[in-house]
Amino acid sequence: MAPSRALFAHLRSSPRVLPFARRTISSCTQTHRSRISPALHSGITRAFPALPSRRGYATATPEPPDYLNEAELQIFNKIKAELQPVTLEVQDISGGCGSMYALQIESERFKGLSVIKQHKMVNEVLKEEIKGWHGVQLRTKAP
Repeated sequence: MAPSRALFAHLRSSPRVLPFARRTISSCTQTHRSRISPALHSGITRAFPALPSRRGYATATPEPPDYLNEAELQIFNKIKAELQPVTLEVQDISGGCGSMYALQIESERFKGLSVIKQHKMVNEVLKEEIKGWHGVQLRTKAP
């Protein structure tokens, strides 16, 4: 028997969960479920239960983490006040000199806007700060 066939034969006969099976099968469509043996399906859902939906707590405004330096905290608070984000991460990626930042923003105000328009909104909010930066890594999305 070829090695790949031996592996699949083992999967059909064994209810164990393999380490590379990361998704819960319960979230798959019915057509995907029909391809997996019930023993394997139950083993995967026990090992990797479904994660709770983010919708239940998506309206809370983020609080700044304790590890932000003064410049990061200023940027965090300015974005928080202007864009009311659901999630917000600010990180100085220039080695501490404050010349380059990575920003990850998820806000309701981005709904229905293209990524370019979302970035323009952030650039408008941080117009004065960006003048002194070497660069910025910006990731935005609507929840």
